[in-house]
Amino acid sequence: MRANTVIMIVLAGVFGVLAVVLANVWLANQRSAIAQTNDVQRDTVVVAAVALKFGDTLSADKLREVAWPAGAVPAGAFKTTEDLLTKDVPAGGGPKQALQAIGVNEPVLASKITGPGQRATLSAVLGEGMKAVSIRVNDVLGVAGFVFPGDRVDVLLTRTVRSDEGADQSFVDVLLQGMKVLAVDQVADESKDSPTVVKSVTLEASTKDAQKLTLAAGAGQLSLALRQAAASKGEATERVTLSDLTGEMPADVAKKQAELARQAAAEAAAAAERQRAEDDRKRADDKITGLAQAVDRVGSQLDQLSKVKPAPVVVSAPAPAAREVVKEVVKYLPAEPPPPPVRATVGVYRGVVLESYDVPRQQ
Repeated sequence: MRANTVIMIVLAGVFGVLAVVLANVWLANQRSAIAQTNDVQRDTVVVAAVALKFGDTLSADKLREVAWPAGAVPAGAFKTTEDLLTKDVPAGGGPKQALQAIGVNEPVLASKITGPGQRATLSAVLGEGMKAVSIRVNDVLGVAGFVFPGDRVDVLLTRTVRSDEGADQSFVDVLLQGMKVLAVDQVADESKDSPTVVKSVTLEASTKDAQKLTLAAGAGQLSLALRQAAASKGEATERVTLSDLTGEMPADVAKKQAELARQAAAEAAAAAERQRAEDDRKRADDKITGLAQAVDRVGSQLDQLSKVKPAPVVVSAPAPAAREVVKEVVKYLPAEPPPPPVRATVGVYRGVVLESYDVPRQQ
C-alpha cells in the first residue's frame, strides 16, 4: 500500500472522531439549555389566534393564551382571554375592537385595541394631545398612492410670490417632518398594502402643527415625501429655489422668461402674418380661377356661335343720283372777235368723276 493512501485513511479517521466529539458536546449544551428553560418561571399572555385588522371585533375564538417567560411579558399585555374581553368594560358596553393590524401569535396589547366603551374610530388611534388633520393630494403629491396608514411622511410647501422687481419667484420649504399617517381617504387600516391613488391623507399633528397645515393649504401647494420606516429623527433643511436648480438668480430667470415671452409673441405675429399672406394668396387664386372660368365660358360660347352658319343678307344700296354740272367758260374777245366756235365742251360730274362732252354750240 502506498504512503499517500495510508495518510488519507489516518486523516479520515481523525476527522471522524473529531466530528463525533463535537456532536456530543453540542447535544450536551442543548440538554443543559432545555433544563435551564424548564426552570424559568412561566406566565401566560393572550395572543391573536387569527390575523386581525383595523376594526375587527375581539372574541374568544380569535384569541388564545400561550406560555410566556414571566420576566419578558410585554407592557400592556393581558394574561387571560376573559381579562382582555371583560376588564373595565361597562355594563351594556360593546365588544372591544382592534385599532391596528395584529398578526397571528402576536401579543394583544392594550394600545392596539379600543378601551372600555370605545369604538374603532380614528379618534381612538390619536395620541394624547394630538389632532387629526386632512390635506388634499393627488396621484403625484400623494407619492403615487404608496403612502399607507402608519407611514411617516414629510410635508413640503411650494409657493410662488412676486418679488420687488416684479418677477415671480418659486420656492419649496419643508413644512413638517416625521408626520404619522393615520388614514388615506377613509381607510385607516394599517394592513392595507396595495397602492391606491387617493384624494386626501389624514395626518396626526399637534395643535400648532395642525394650524400650520391648515394655513399652508391655502398659501400654496402641499405635497408629501415618504420617509424611511426607521427614520424617526428630523434633519436640517433649507429652502430650495429656481436658482438652486439652474444656478441662476431669479432676475436672470425673469429675463429669460421675458425673452421667451417676447419670442413667443414674435413667432405668433409672424404666424399671423403668414396666415394673412396665405389668405391673400388664396383669394387671388380664387379670383384668377374665376376669371379663367369666365374666359372658358366665353370661349365655349364663341365656339358654339362659330358653328352656326348665318343666313345671307342682301343689302340693296340706292344708286347715287347723277348730278350734271354745266361749266360755262366766258372768253373776252378782242375788238374784232373771232367767230364763235361751232362746238363747245361740257363737263359733267357723275359722283366724284368728271366726264367731258363735246356738244354743238347753240347759236
